Amino acid sequence: MLTRLLTGAASLVLTAGIASADYSLTILHTNDFHARFEPISKYDSGCGAEDNAEGKCFGGSARLVTAVAEARARTNNSILVDGGDQFQGTLFYTYYKGKLAAEMMNKLGYDAMTVGNHEFDDGPEVLRGFMDAVDFPVLMSNADVSGEELLAGKLAKSTVIERGGQKLGMIGLTPQDTDELASPGPNIIFSDPVNAVQGEVDKLTDMGVNKIIVLSHSGYVVDQAVAAGTTGVDVIVGGHSNTLLSNTNERAEGAYPTVVGATAIVQAYAYGKFLGELNVTFNDAGQITEAVGEPIIVDGAISEDAATKARIAEAAAPLEEIRNKVVANAADAIAGDRAICRVQECAMGNLVADAMLDRVKDQGVEIAIANSGGIRASIDAGEVTMGEVLTVLPFQNTLSTFRISGATLVAALENGVSQVEEVKGRFPQVAGVSFTFNASAEVGSRISNVMVGGAAVDLAKMYGAVSNNYVRNGGDGYKMFRDAVDAYDYGPDLADVTAEYLAAQSPYTPYTDGRISMK
Repeated sequence: MLTRLLTGAASLVLTAGIASADYSLTILHTNDFHARFEPISKYDSGCGAEDNAEGKCFGGSARLVTAVAEARARTNNSILVDGGDQFQGTLFYTYYKGKLAAEMMNKLGYDAMTVGNHEFDDGPEVLRGFMDAVDFPVLMSNADVSGEELLAGKLAKSTVIERGGQKLGMIGLTPQDTDELASPGPNIIFSDPVNAVQGEVDKLTDMGVNKIIVLSHSGYVVDQAVAAGTTGVDVIVGGHSNTLLSNTNERAEGAYPTVVGATAIVQAYAYGKFLGELNVTFNDAGQITEAVGEPIIVDGAISEDAATKARIAEAAAPLEEIRNKVVANAADAIAGDRAICRVQECAMGNLVADAMLDRVKDQGVEIAIANSGGIRASIDAGEVTMGEVLTVLPFQNTLSTFRISGATLVAALENGVSQVEEVKGRFPQVAGVSFTFNASAEVGSRISNVMVGGAAVDLAKMYGAVSNNYVRNGGDGYKMFRDAVDAYDYGPDLADVTAEYLAAQSPYTPYTDGRISMK
């Protein structure tokens, strides 16, 4: 019987009554990189050259190259794997699609990755091009791709690699609802993750492989369910939920590794801010006898590889053309000044909230809430460039959809106006909703006359809502959204959504319509 012992900082020991272990492996891993080839700030958005020089930035491909090299130097037997979602998130993906991701992953020397839902954002064709360009297997077990000619016979469910004289089985896993999250097309049928993984484990075991690693882009909760519902899985390298697992970081959602039965589960947040490093020891029977590690923060203390930094700078040059691209025309100036948008309804707030709601209204979403702190500029009348849109919305936030009760909506609006005297960024810009607030009333009782779709809010009713990922995860005091139902935080970039809405409405006429009124 397996016994779990926790010792020190993240040490996991599993004993099975077998002779001493004889095979050690370091699993280096990333997940949800989302095209963050350049360094990022502590807010996961762009980080300027001056801040980078002062050591205030994180991640970026050049720093990751160094981090991986240093980690490999600490062991004589390692692999580097990815939990999916290399695609989408910055202009690098918009411009290069999967080409730059393939180049950087080849440079880093990845051994395998799983398909994330965002790998399907531009359909099977772009995924296939990426797969043709990389030097390692891309895997997905829980889908039938036989009807999709671009992937049939190419996208494997599992693979076997050799490392240190031993065979390692790798299995890929992607969200079962990828057909709802991305654009895989009509020819791919997604299936239950537990059954899919067990089927591949059984095949690998029959081949004599007794060390099995699942690369899962299914989220921390699903990973735990897969570990509990299968036998023979040794390690799950996760993704999709952007979960930080750690034994030292106070923001961690669980231990590194999290152990379910005989399976060690790891995940390393997102955006290249951490490099996961799990050291695993197997006995002769392929059972884990020890699993210990901790994600490495890829911060300013890690130097940037000069050649990689130069290559990313070269790749960034054409993006200036995108930033200068005219996407729409504005019939009048669109006011986004913080002095206005953080205390009352404003034209830019209406534009952003309307764009968000328009993008997802066909998903049953009725309400949009944007934090005014995410609005950073105005736009002049005339031609509107993508650079201007990115100046207004610079944080690379993504659309988040979720469901909340009418009571939670009112609580959220109360939070939004709770610091209006201080001109704080939590002030809500909305669409699909109207309300009145009294800034002189006591905090917590300032909101009245809340209407949704022209009808008085029903405190017990559940409403579909959209915001950005920062707000949905509790930013600007919106903690009531953290436990929202059916939350999905990885939609398209808010700047892209706003630019597309502007283009569709061009020439866009800015307006306010009294959706927010003051007593």
